[in-house]
Amino acid sequence: MKLILIAEDEPKIAAFMQKGLNRSGFSTNVVADGNQGLSKMLDDTCDLVLLDLGLPDKDCMASLIEMQQRNINIPVIVITARSIDPQDAQIIQVSGTEIVSKPFRMKDLIQRVRSLLN
Repeated sequence: MKLILIAEDEPKIAAFMQKGLNRSGFSTNVVADGNQGLSKMLDDTCDLVLLDLGLPDKDCMASLIEMQQRNINIPVIVITARSIDPQDAQIIQVSGTEIVSKPFRMKDLIQRVRSLLN
């Protein structure tokens, strides 16, 4: 079973994603900030990361840069309700990360997750 790390600081959104992913046959692990997320990426063998753009402690961009520096090659989907500025868009493009805008349909997120894991 594939393990998805959900790094999301909004409990309702994290629970929504976790429930949908679990129902679709994925294992999940949820963290609420960027430092915890990076720690889990280093400690666990997650197969994909759902990374909120506006995480506390270590934001999405800092996490993506550190993942590149540490050669952590895990597929990432950035989840955001905000527009992405050009500098951040460049970091996302270089890392090969996908973007999903809030609000999203769970069906669409599951489809993106499956396409990245296959």
